[in-house]
Amino acid sequence: MSHPVILALTAGEPAGIGPELCLQLSGEPRSAGIVVVAAKALLAERAKQLGLQVALHDWQPGEAPQTRAGHLSVCQVDGCQSTVAGQLDTGNSQYVLDTLTVAANGCLNGDFDGMVTAPVHKGVINDAGIAFSGHTEFLQALCGVERVVMMLATDELRVALVTTHLPLKDVAAAITPKRLTQVTRILNADLKTFFGIQQPRILVAGLNPHAGEGGHLGREEIEVIEPTLDQLRQEGIQLTGPLPADTLFTPHWLNDADAVLAMYHDQGLPVLKFQGFGRAVNITLGLPIVRTSVDHGTALDLAGTGKADAGSLHTAIRVGEHMARSRRAAKAGEPS
Repeated sequence: MSHPVILALTAGEPAGIGPELCLQLSGEPRSAGIVVVAAKALLAERAKQLGLQVALHDWQPGEAPQTRAGHLSVCQVDGCQSTVAGQLDTGNSQYVLDTLTVAANGCLNGDFDGMVTAPVHKGVINDAGIAFSGHTEFLQALCGVERVVMMLATDELRVALVTTHLPLKDVAAAITPKRLTQVTRILNADLKTFFGIQQPRILVAGLNPHAGEGGHLGREEIEVIEPTLDQLRQEGIQLTGPLPADTLFTPHWLNDADAVLAMYHDQGLPVLKFQGFGRAVNITLGLPIVRTSVDHGTALDLAGTGKADAGSLHTAIRVGEHMARSRRAAKAGEPS
């Protein structure tokens, strides 16, 4: 357990605030080893623009990352075409995806204990002719797993999603017994592995208002959700629900829960972001690697101004380090 954790930190969209958030880390103490996966020239240019004195060191697998104030280790990724803060360039799209690939492969081969991602801009990647729906789906394909789960968390609340980036009109059809079973099993297993919770207690939201109100406001609870939860309870998973989403997020229920499972993106995440925006972390469960991310976007209007807040990045790093240590303890059969 004394072996230091090494996390890969992808710098995200070059025109956004990701590069400067990475640079901000150099002036603060770090318990985990951080390797920024990016174009070194991009970081140097942004540091010059912001008036930051940061020594950038080339990093190779097997080396201990820099932890001294004013120093950062960088895993060089080529192909960054333009580095103008606030100005998107489709020519950088492949470079952005290459940083994710390098970081993820480094996790898979053991060079890194996990990866933390600064925000990317989905629109400009798609404008470049590359189909991209987000970090979560990209890493799912790269790691070759059938199902992943998006979970956002603060110190007080964890919310996982059955469906993620779908139009609202498609959500009901996507909530199938297979999907709900896979997502719930992943959530239960990873709460144990990555968070050291021996018997997770999970609250499950219904899909419809009032959880369907006995079938009068929709039958998805009766026909899909309730039977599936009953089968999962027989496996020993502690599930409460389906509960009406408008009363689930209250102390009466949350005080005795380790996580909430929401049916769709805007059912659970507005509550969490209202409760903790700027200090929340986006976590991908179901991968063979640790992956956390900030809870915000590229903030093009703030890029290059020095006003970007690194609070969410600090949370993502702290949670990533904790998850890596918990998984290490679980593999060794030790308490986390």
